[in-house]
Amino acid sequence: MNKLKIFSGNSNPSLAEAIASGVNVPLGSADIKRFSDGEVNLEIHENVRGCDIFVIQSTCSPANENYMELFIMLDALKRASAYRITAVIPYYGYARQDRKVAPRAPISAKCMADLITAAGADRVLSVDLHAGQIQGFFDIPFDHLFGMPVLLSYLKENVTGETVIVSPDAGGVERARAFAKRLGASIAIIDKRRTAPNEAKALHLIGDVDGKNAIILDDLIDTAGTLTQGVDTLLSHGAKKVSAVATHAVLSGPALGRIKDSQLQELVVTDTIPLAQEAKELKKIKQLTVAPLLAEAIKRIHDNDSVSSLFI
Repeated sequence: MNKLKIFSGNSNPSLAEAIASGVNVPLGSADIKRFSDGEVNLEIHENVRGCDIFVIQSTCSPANENYMELFIMLDALKRASAYRITAVIPYYGYARQDRKVAPRAPISAKCMADLITAAGADRVLSVDLHAGQIQGFFDIPFDHLFGMPVLLSYLKENVTGETVIVSPDAGGVERARAFAKRLGASIAIIDKRRTAPNEAKALHLIGDVDGKNAIILDDLIDTAGTLTQGVDTLLSHGAKKVSAVATHAVLSGPALGRIKDSQLQELVVTDTIPLAQEAKELKKIKQLTVAPLLAEAIKRIHDNDSVSSLFI
C-alpha cells in the first residue's frame, strides 16, 4: 500500500490532472476508448499490483457512459490485484433518485451504489451529495466532502454590504444556515413546490430581503428554473441584487438561456462538473476549483490520517 496511484475516466480530465498535481503524483497511464459498436475499450498501461488506487470520475452527463467507464475501470483494477481502490466521484449521478416518489419507481441512487461496490470499489469519496443519506446505501467506507470551504472563501473576499443567504427550498435550510453563520448574514427561504420533474414554481418568500444583497445557495443548478424564478421572487420583495452559488453546475436543457436572460448578477460554481464552452463564455458564470480539497482528502486517506477537518 506504499504506492499511491491516480487514474481518471474521460468525464473530467482537467479536474483529474489538477488533483494529481495537488497530490504530487503523475496521472496513471490508461486509455478509455470505444469499440466500433460503442462498447467501452479500456487499457491500463502500468502495474498496479499492491497499490493504493484512486479513480476519479464525475458521473455527470452523459451519466450512463461515465458510470460504465467507472465500473469497467474499477473491475480492471480489481482484477489487476490493486491493494485498495477508492472511487472518487466529485458529482454523484442519479443522486436525486434517492427514494420512491411513486408506486413501482426505482431507487436509482441505491442501484448505482450497489454497482460501484460490485465493480470493485473499496471506498468512495464524493462532494456535496444531493441527499446525505446516500452514504448509507453503501456498505463500504464513504467520505462525504463539502464545497463549502471553497465557496465560502470566495464569498468572504467578494461579498460586501448587508447580505441574506437564501435557500431555494425547505430542504436546503440547514446548508443556508451554515453559510449564513460563517458570513454573519441572515437567511431566507423560498417556498418551492415541484409540479413535475425539472419543473418548479416559486410561491412564497419567508424572511426579509428588502434592501439586502441576496445570495441563493444550492447544491446543484440543473435547468435553472428554480434559480431564475427565485431571482424574480427576491427582486420583487426588494432585494438590491441577487447572486447564486452552487457546487455542481449541471446546467442542462434551457439553463444557460435562462441564466443569460435573467437578472442574476453572478453564478459561482465549482469544477466537479466540467463547463461546456458556451457556459465558459457566459460572463455571469464563475467557476472555482475543488482540486485542492480533493487532493488533500486523497493524501489523508492514503496516509490513514483523519479527514474529519475537511467535513465542514
